[in-house]
Amino acid sequence: MSVLQRPLVISAPEPRTLDLIFTPEALDELNSKYRIVEADPDDIAGLGNEVLGEARYIIGQPPLSAETLARMPQLRSILNVESNLINNMPYDILFARGIHVVTTGQVFAEPVAELGLAMALNIARGIVDADLDFREGKELWGGEGNAKARLLSGADVGIIGFGDLGKALNRALTGFRTNTRVYDPWMPASILIDNGVKPASLDDVLTQSDFIFVVAAVTSENQHFLGADAFAKMRPGAAFILLSRANVVDFDALMAAVTSGHIVAASDVYPEEPLPLDHPVRGLKGFLRSAHRAGALDSAFKKMGDMVLEDMDLMDRNLPPMRCKRAERETVSRMRSKPVSVN
Repeated sequence: MSVLQRPLVISAPEPRTLDLIFTPEALDELNSKYRIVEADPDDIAGLGNEVLGEARYIIGQPPLSAETLARMPQLRSILNVESNLINNMPYDILFARGIHVVTTGQVFAEPVAELGLAMALNIARGIVDADLDFREGKELWGGEGNAKARLLSGADVGIIGFGDLGKALNRALTGFRTNTRVYDPWMPASILIDNGVKPASLDDVLTQSDFIFVVAAVTSENQHFLGADAFAKMRPGAAFILLSRANVVDFDALMAAVTSGHIVAASDVYPEEPLPLDHPVRGLKGFLRSAHRAGALDSAFKKMGDMVLEDMDLMDRNLPPMRCKRAERETVSRMRSKPVSVN
């Protein structure tokens, strides 16, 4: 195949880079099969008609207008490698034209689930605090060091949200024989039951759980829906573990609930990232912190590139994408997650 016969791909993957999401071998394959035009996400409209008119794929999720899309008659798919779908393009036009909008976000499900499990185990057994005490020569030996310890095994667990991450978390918890309730208003009860969890109301999850994992995406309907009233309903001493996006939580109310001693908490995400050095959560006792690193594994990033190549190959053969997750016309415009600004 000559250079001019190769399909054209617009590469605008910020905040990712092609080197981050493709192995050297996969990047060689990408360049051998396609003509790559790298572009600033905010300047797609500034590309000439010779580029826009031939573009078959976009890697990234740059803002697009209806006018720009009208100049792209060959476009088959937008492959979102950031993972959050945001309302920055006319999805109605994309769906009407049969242009696939897909995301590689599921690569983060298992890494995030594993870190969430680690957070729960640390809260249950006080691992970090015990290690810090040991370093300072203040350790408590044997049973004396377990005054607040408890088991995750057999515990009442609540999961808020049951997408890819919720399912991965449930799999990770399987060996602990937890009694797991799930609240997800977008998920049929039969799917929850098939996954071995109990469909539940939000109130039931809040009031009947020892550990609550929040893995729900941010939508136009649920921003800050977990606030002071929700935390007050939780069992005294229950653990609240935030893994998806901070905007589903009233973060000040969460800190207040931890400060009062009513609950303990852990989070990998925050209202502002990076977090200011003087933010009060940094010194909050009873709050386990992680710097939005749960999913940021090189193996996960490289899996993105493999998924993109496989789906582009399918679409080149006039088959639908199967590796990436497709955006749904009924829900995509309701997503409100902020794109990450750091890897």
